[in-house]
Amino acid sequence: MPNEDRTSRDGAIRVLLADDHPVVRGGIRGMLEEADDITVVGEAESGTRALELVEELSPDVLLLDMEMPEVPGLEVARRLAEREASVRILALSAYDDDEYIFGLLDTGASGYLTKDEAPYIIVEAVRGVAHGEEGWISRRIADKMVRRRRLSLERQSAELSPRELEVLQHVGRGETNPEIAEQLFISEGTVKNHVSHIYEKLGIRTRAEAVAWAWEHGMMAE
Repeated sequence: MPNEDRTSRDGAIRVLLADDHPVVRGGIRGMLEEADDITVVGEAESGTRALELVEELSPDVLLLDMEMPEVPGLEVARRLAEREASVRILALSAYDDDEYIFGLLDTGASGYLTKDEAPYIIVEAVRGVAHGEEGWISRRIADKMVRRRRLSLERQSAELSPRELEVLQHVGRGETNPEIAEQLFISEGTVKNHVSHIYEKLGIRTRAEAVAWAWEHGMMAE
């Protein structure tokens, strides 16, 4: 879906709310309609109804809960993607499960917020999504992703032997295999073997990727 502005001609952002709890829908509607540039054009209490109203009302943004009766939120997003619907999807869910987050973003949705997000963030996200922005993620989810990424990198580093880490540092400095062999008093063939093992363990294919990995993960500060 192209990053185009999805606001209506009069400038108001047309939002469809999809949540199976009437009280939640009422609270979100009240919060959004305090903004002069946002209009809630409809409410859906089920995934089936959300799909129907997207077609009937042509909203700019679908604010979508993940746990919906009849058709779950993730399936709603998938079906809309298959239809190439122009509506932009922003999840607003109580859940931060990986299956929901990555599954939804894989459909081309513009963001995923949790319901404990500050009201002004939700309003700004709706505005941003309507104007073509992507990647609106709740801080709690972003922190979770960063922690997982850090642990993954730590595991990768731990898999390298002390000698492989040493060779990787030299690679990061831009040294050739013969230069590394001379520095470490080992054969060039041994260096090649170490480099091959480094590539395999880090899941990379080129020397440029190895250099980037070394710099990105603080190895060159030593």
